[in-house]
Amino acid sequence: MSEDSQRNFRSVYYEKVGFRGVEEKKSLEILLKDERWDMEKLCTFCQRFPLPSMYRILVWKVLLGILPPHQETHLLVMVYRREQYEDVYHALEVMRYINEATPKSHVFLYMNLLESGRLSKIQRVLSAEDPEDELFLAVADAVEEMVDDDVDCYWLTKTFVQHLDTKFRDSQLGLQKGFEQYLTLEDGRLVAHLKACGALDKLPYDSWFRKCFASSLPPSSLQRVWDKLVSGSCKILVFVAVEILLTFKMKVMALNNSQTINEFLEKIPEDNTDPIVNKAIDLWHKHCGVPAHSV
Repeated sequence: MSEDSQRNFRSVYYEKVGFRGVEEKKSLEILLKDERWDMEKLCTFCQRFPLPSMYRILVWKVLLGILPPHQETHLLVMVYRREQYEDVYHALEVMRYINEATPKSHVFLYMNLLESGRLSKIQRVLSAEDPEDELFLAVADAVEEMVDDDVDCYWLTKTFVQHLDTKFRDSQLGLQKGFEQYLTLEDGRLVAHLKACGALDKLPYDSWFRKCFASSLPPSSLQRVWDKLVSGSCKILVFVAVEILLTFKMKVMALNNSQTINEFLEKIPEDNTDPIVNKAIDLWHKHCGVPAHSV
């Protein structure tokens, strides 16, 4: 194999596992070798490049505060996290809120309600009518497909939802306005069609922005979007929504009422989601650059 062929092979391989170049892998490994991780540099890396699966969960746990930046403490802290998980789980079993048949996402929500002092004595069946609980369940279902360990799943779900509430609580309206702004820049004719159909204000913004695409994208695509959220930017959500519309422009243009457009966009084909996320990240870089904590 020639040198050029070897180089091309490596480039394709690293792109498949989440890197666009060999140097990105080296730079991340250098960051992770430090005894104390530099949080700002780690956030900047996540903003610029996708995290590969081999590092993603560990990096998320540090950025979300589940683990401290000091590597030498990681093992001990996770022992404490696991013990806390087991104590709360056992308490819910004793109180007969959960059993072996309880869906994991519901178990995690019960645990969160108990730890936050919001668990009702009569709340034996979850209805998810509370928007906060509905969001928690949507995130839990998505995270459950990303990680194998229940303890990691609970702590990632809990802290990710807290992260969203702390960082992006009041961003929904701004994201919706930003979506219209950037979609107009990319394709004004498509925006005009959505307005003419009365669909622009009725798109599935709740699933897109409030739930961070947790019920719209498969985990393989979703986690690359959440890399940006975990590291401090919610604006990536705008460009994912924009790219969904651009990708399915011909289909949307053929629909003439808000209901059918909304129904289609709520069930986008999963085989298109990886290209959509790739293009959305490119759009985000194009319009916003790559600041460390862009919101």
